[in-house]
Amino acid sequence: MKTISSIERMHGSVTTLASHSLDFEDFVVQFWGVRGSIPTPGKDTVRYGGNTSCIEMRVAGKRLIFDGGTGLRVLGDSLMQEAPVEAYIFFTHYHWDHIQGFPLFTPAFTPGNCFKIYGATPPEGESMKQHFVERILHTNSPVPLKGLRADLQFNELKVGDRVTLDGIEIQTGQLNHPNTAMGYRVTWNGKTVVYCSDTEHFPEGIDENVLNLAQGADVLIYDAMYTDEEYHNVKSPKIGWGHSTWQEAIKMAEAANIKQVVIFHHDPTHTDDFLDEVEQQVQAAFPHMVMAKEGLILPVGIPQKS
Repeated sequence: MKTISSIERMHGSVTTLASHSLDFEDFVVQFWGVRGSIPTPGKDTVRYGGNTSCIEMRVAGKRLIFDGGTGLRVLGDSLMQEAPVEAYIFFTHYHWDHIQGFPLFTPAFTPGNCFKIYGATPPEGESMKQHFVERILHTNSPVPLKGLRADLQFNELKVGDRVTLDGIEIQTGQLNHPNTAMGYRVTWNGKTVVYCSDTEHFPEGIDENVLNLAQGADVLIYDAMYTDEEYHNVKSPKIGWGHSTWQEAIKMAEAANIKQVVIFHHDPTHTDDFLDEVEQQVQAAFPHMVMAKEGLILPVGIPQKS
């Protein structure tokens, strides 16, 4: 059993969980990569992190991994201490910043491990397995394909499909992103976390697909890559790029009656200081928020002291 005495949230402060012990039977979300588009290492991204998208949900004794950006490599290093590993990996889509960590995911190259991989049929019409071999683990990969020694099982999903894993229900929904993307709603024991990255809001109103997927969730992890000012910037607008803003995240959270929203998929140009300013603005507008940071652990449905 692992005891977690604190989590990082709200203005960089620490909130203590009243001596609550979390084990693998709880519902916990951990962030391994929170950046969008491209990894951004360096002195200006130390506090929030520079790795691209990867989150882990530990639910009722099972490990669910969402997206395989460079944060997956760091997660993989952690998992090597727990071998053999069985996990479920869900991909929102196959843009580079959501897959680039897989060729360096050490547990996939270790015999005895098993990974059940889920995602939409690629737009090119290939099978998911073919897509992985030819496009993700392609000839430019630094690790030869023959090194893949874990058991990799591929499962193709369509928007609207549901997956049930021993009482854990995973629902899929359409996201608004170039070449398409898929959001996930994970529910167990009356607790729900929704992961929506990458997605762009609609100018005419709330995206009904995201609204239906997110309705009443305990936690909504939302693509808030830009500010409204950046999104509508006359000289360099971001309209049509497939990403949203923190202001739209709040609108969705209020419309869907979300208990807590996580600002996620930070723009690579956003420094720690810039994101601190965003946090203050979001906090003023919607107090039940968290800025995604590498290493952040969110227990779901556990009362937290303010």
